[in-house]
Amino acid sequence: MKNQQRTFTADQIRKAHSKVKSGADFPTYIQDLKKLGVTHYETFVSDGHTDYYDVNDHIIRLAAKYPTLNIAQTPNKEGFQTQLKAHQEGKTDYPTFCNDASKSGIKKWVVLIEEMTCTYFDKANNSILVEQIPH
Repeated sequence: MKNQQRTFTADQIRKAHSKVKSGADFPTYIQDLKKLGVTHYETFVSDGHTDYYDVNDHIIRLAAKYPTLNIAQTPNKEGFQTQLKAHQEGKTDYPTFCNDASKSGIKKWVVLIEEMTCTYFDKANNSILVEQIPH
């Protein structure tokens, strides 16, 4: 049975996100979101806004984080995988990663908390890459 109240707040999400300094911190961030009751979320590369969902599909939207980026029409999967690896190793910060993703044609990513997956999509909503999140 679904819970009838929202299980997390925007402030709780911001607090969890404030601990993330690089892609290397991502698995811990996902665990923190899971504890809050987030079931999945979508981050949009164009401006960095993110929609967080609970078990009832209530949405909490965190506003844009940076000026609008243009998303490349044609995805570059190989280039993106190289950029993603560098970010996950802590070699780039979040704004750099988002800028790199936009140039590689990544429109958004969707994280499914229970499945521990992160899927990256192009402008046509085609799945470009599905990653298992370490836990």
